[in-house]
Amino acid sequence: MLGSLKLFLYLAVIYVCKATEEDVLELSDSDFSSAIAQHDTALVMFYAPWCGHCKRIKPEYAVAAGVLKDDDPPVALAKVDCTEGGKGTCEKYSVSGYPTLKIFRKGELSQEYNGPRESNGIVKFMRAQVGPSSRELLTLASYEAMLAKDEVVVIGFFEKETDLKGEFLKTADKMREEITFGHSSTEEVLKKAGYKNNVVLYRPKRTHNKFEDSSIVYNGEGSLKAFIKDNYHGLVGLRQKENINDFSNPLVVAYYDVDYVKNPKGTNYWRNRMLKVAKEMSEVTFAISDKDDFVHELNDYGIDFAKGDKPVVAGKDIDGNKFVMSKEFSIENVVAFAKDLLDGKLEPFIKSEPLPEKNDGPVKVAVGKNFKELVTDSGRDALVEFYAPWCGHCQKLTPVWEELGEKLKDEEVDIIKMDATTNDWPKSLYEVSGFPTIYWKPKDTNKKPVRYNGGRAVEDFIKYVSENASSDLKGFDKKGNALKDEL
Repeated sequence: MLGSLKLFLYLAVIYVCKATEEDVLELSDSDFSSAIAQHDTALVMFYAPWCGHCKRIKPEYAVAAGVLKDDDPPVALAKVDCTEGGKGTCEKYSVSGYPTLKIFRKGELSQEYNGPRESNGIVKFMRAQVGPSSRELLTLASYEAMLAKDEVVVIGFFEKETDLKGEFLKTADKMREEITFGHSSTEEVLKKAGYKNNVVLYRPKRTHNKFEDSSIVYNGEGSLKAFIKDNYHGLVGLRQKENINDFSNPLVVAYYDVDYVKNPKGTNYWRNRMLKVAKEMSEVTFAISDKDDFVHELNDYGIDFAKGDKPVVAGKDIDGNKFVMSKEFSIENVVAFAKDLLDGKLEPFIKSEPLPEKNDGPVKVAVGKNFKELVTDSGRDALVEFYAPWCGHCQKLTPVWEELGEKLKDEEVDIIKMDATTNDWPKSLYEVSGFPTIYWKPKDTNKKPVRYNGGRAVEDFIKYVSENASSDLKGFDKKGNALKDEL
């Protein structure tokens, strides 16, 4: 019986994947121009089959395609394989990396796509590309339909032409990819809403609560754009993969089963408790996140699995240091946790491999627990490689790094490597977006680390170190040439 169930689920997954994959147009050099010209608005992904980032976005892209094809007007999603039949098209549109996404209108290239890479974000971004940036609400029914949307909406009410209306329309043009806008000058709409010359932000009904207003009127202070951004998420926002940059530190997040579709009552039960805390603590950003969507982030906090029905709470201080609330969820415990986080009374969580038993080789090994001692506060220059064990370029660099360490072992410079997949480091100072990433850390603590972008041969590294070292090297001149021993 269990085996039959597994087979059924497996076949169901295959069917769903196949169905959504069929919603994405597969185009090549022979049919690209004619096919794209048939669509008023289209999003095209230029990809390579071997590209890891392309493989990750592929299922999200397919789901978005299935949603957008049924819109009125529809938005087409297409893909072009730049390694096979689409080489010419990719060259024509200057595709130099994968995946590259571009928006086309009536067959002509319109703009680069710089939006989210998750299905919900793609759908929202592309819907904003269709039609005017603000929908004119000509009837009471259209106004009520706008309010019924399951998202934040911003509506302008204008009895006559004003400067506020001009600012509203300009703001809608700038933020059309983030926010749904509507406006009206219809008498019955103005009467029903109770506004004549105002802009109002409405929160979706599912998030209404007793701790904050469900709608907020723009009072003219500051820019309209700033007003929208400041009030969009409310006291406790729903933090998702596509909007994580909206939530600034210090930040406290409750992770649990967040599902406004299947369990809105249960979702709001815990959110309301976070709202009670947030109402009293304006110095901290509060949010809720679905624990299944943020498994990787929870792993970074040392939480392998968020057990039980109660939320797991974690957060970051203004410097990005990570903290986990060890006590069980309660309003009192969250208040205490947030206050201690602000006051610097908590011990930060540092993801780290075990300390190396010996670390006196030509290449020193940094882990989360010794990074501060070995790199930040060492009082020495250092060249630091952030690598991933599975990275082919990193593996190719390994013998070079070892040789470099051997050649500089008697110098006042440390050659260091760190597995960036299993350890924490000060990410605000060392931004790592690919592997290997190499930084030069000067001895002078007043100087910030500098990303190394030079060649990958031993000679290239030696020349760079010779030129940037705080003190002259004993074995090399400023140009990286080996000094001859005096007889």
